[in-house]
Amino acid sequence: MTDTNSDRTVLDCGKTLDELSTYLAHDRTPYDPAIEECPECVNALRALERVSHLSRDLIAHDADTVPAPPPSWLNDIINNIGAELRAGRDLPLHHPDPLVSLSITEGAVRALIRDVSDTIPGILVGACRITGEADTPHAPVHVNITVSIATHTPMPPLLTQLREQVMKVLHEHTELHIDALNITVENIHDAAAGDDAR
Repeated sequence: MTDTNSDRTVLDCGKTLDELSTYLAHDRTPYDPAIEECPECVNALRALERVSHLSRDLIAHDADTVPAPPPSWLNDIINNIGAELRAGRDLPLHHPDPLVSLSITEGAVRALIRDVSDTIPGILVGACRITGEADTPHAPVHVNITVSIATHTPMPPLLTQLREQVMKVLHEHTELHIDALNITVENIHDAAAGDDAR
């Protein structure tokens, strides 16, 4: 949820991105079990670490031959992190016992997709959205992902690899009826900075 009084992003657990950024800046010390044992906070810390590494590397790297990404690019990624860290809808999972109700949160599904992208050098996920009635069993949904691709990276095989691995992990961990997986390349980033961010 978003705290509209201060425009701070507040996670469902009550922690803000500002609090997590400060905790991360202090090298996650002293250890805070309320943060370290909260799945939302851990996902947020991982996302903030990615952005932090990437922004430092972009600043440090001499990109004379590569135009800098638009200033809004990094801000867009940070804003997407805040929006995507919410747990979101509960997506149902089948169980043979009708008295048992299982689900996975939309936020956990987005984290799975980001984890997949972390294993593929040369690609950074900007945003991930699940559209459609994902909380209704067997309803068709669209998964929409925006990405940034490293310079001098062969785009078609990279996108094919991302598509195949995302579909595999979603079939393994969810029961989503994926009608379409749309991947949009929104930016090109410097290859050295993007790879160092991992």
